[in-house]
Amino acid sequence: MIVIVPAIVFHNQLWVLLTSVRKLETWVRASGPWAPLVFIAVQIVHVIVFIIPGEAIQVAGGYLFGTWAGALYATLGVLIGSPIDFFAARLLGVPFVNALFSAERVERMRAPLGMPGSKVVVFLLFLIPGIPKDALCYVSGLSPLRFRFFIFASLVGRLPGIIGSSLIGSSVADRKWVLAGLIFAAATILFATAFLFRRRIEQWILEIADHHDRSQG
Repeated sequence: MIVIVPAIVFHNQLWVLLTSVRKLETWVRASGPWAPLVFIAVQIVHVIVFIIPGEAIQVAGGYLFGTWAGALYATLGVLIGSPIDFFAARLLGVPFVNALFSAERVERMRAPLGMPGSKVVVFLLFLIPGIPKDALCYVSGLSPLRFRFFIFASLVGRLPGIIGSSLIGSSVADRKWVLAGLIFAAATILFATAFLFRRRIEQWILEIADHHDRSQG
């Protein structure tokens, strides 16, 4: 809550800062030797305060630190921020999560997480672009999922997107415009496809989970 309250109070300033890769880069660079820690802290805030676009942060990480260091720092932020979401939801319950998101949205995401094949569902939801990962972290805390599997799915499912965004940033820094454009175009197509066909994708995931559960039985 110490992080959430100030972030919500100053959300307009955070939005202006974090939607601009250039402004974020300038702000983090000004921290000097503390820049990696400042960047990790920004990534943690992004995971907790879901109004901040994570892709802009991860692109900035690649621009500032290179592909692999940027991806590493972003991943560390995810590893710290995701448990905060998960345990805040588990501790404060459904009313808290409903206050952050619409009750209908929470229930739609929560329902499949109570199924026997919920592990498959969670992993695929974290993997598919366009699914709101931060909302999924909170909703996972309302489910019977064990934390150990949750953090595994959260990390592994997010890695392709983190690395891709970081690679875009590092490609821009190195003026590799064609590579940056190709990755950005591919990411845009994946995101748009996931958004347009999200209902079908959700149904497909449920069918996979059901098949997995029956094969295990």
